[in-house]
Amino acid sequence: MAVEEMHDASACKQVDGGISRVFQLLGKRWTGPIVAVLVGQPAHFTELRRAIPGISERMLSDRLTELGAAGLVLREVDEGPPLRVSYRLTEAGAALEPALKELGTWAKKYLPERRPC
Repeated sequence: MAVEEMHDASACKQVDGGISRVFQLLGKRWTGPIVAVLVGQPAHFTELRRAIPGISERMLSDRLTELGAAGLVLREVDEGPPLRVSYRLTEAGAALEPALKELGTWAKKYLPERRPC
C-alpha cells in the first residue's frame, strides 16, 4: 500500500476560515494600529498620521480604503471651510476593541520591547 493511500485527509489540521480572513485583513502592516487609534474616537486623516509614526500618507490612505471596503471604518466628510475628512469605526470595527485589548495585554507579557543596542 502506498503512503498516499494510508493518509487520512480528515486527520489533517486546517486553519479556521474565520482566522484566515481576520489575519488577511488585520495582519497587514499598519492596519492594527489604525483600528487601535480609532477605537478611542473618530479621527481626521492628519490626526491618524501623527498618531502612527512611520506610516506614509499613501499607506494610510490605502489601509483606510481597505478597512472601509471591509465594513470596519466609515469615511465622513466634514463640511468646511476648511473641508476635512474624518474616519470612525463602524459597529463591526468597534467590536474589535476587546480583542485588541487582549492582544495588547498578551504582547506586554510575552513580547518584550526590543531595546536599542
